[in-house]
Amino acid sequence: MAGIAQDWEPVVIRKKAPTAAARKDEKAVNAARRSGAEIETLKKSNAGTNRAASSSTSLNTRKLDEDTENLAHEKVPSELKRAIMQARLDKKLTQAQLAQMINEKPQIIQEYESGKAIPNQQIISKLERVLGAKLRGKK
Repeated sequence: MAGIAQDWEPVVIRKKAPTAAARKDEKAVNAARRSGAEIETLKKSNAGTNRAASSSTSLNTRKLDEDTENLAHEKVPSELKRAIMQARLDKKLTQAQLAQMINEKPQIIQEYESGKAIPNQQIISKLERVLGAKLRGKK
């Protein structure tokens, strides 16, 4: 039995290293403080705010800001709003029914027909497809 030796070294089984989220957990930070481990804290300049989402200006807002003479957004022309209303009435549709057919809110159709909406070519093309009428000028 001289060939077999007993290994008395301890075997340490560890769990996976904590993830970044677990290391930032309040319990983990407090445990690190108690054990005297080094803790690094950083103050992030925009932490907790949604400035990144609100700081980017939309295309229409940028155009309005750059425009020095005319200080209003482009509105739906009166010919377009009359054409939408006429085509909708010819098909005997309500504003709500038309809105449902193009997957938009009824308020959108109301704004287009009243001339208050800012023209969106995608919505206008959906309206042309559903109503079966040419709403924009000659193509």
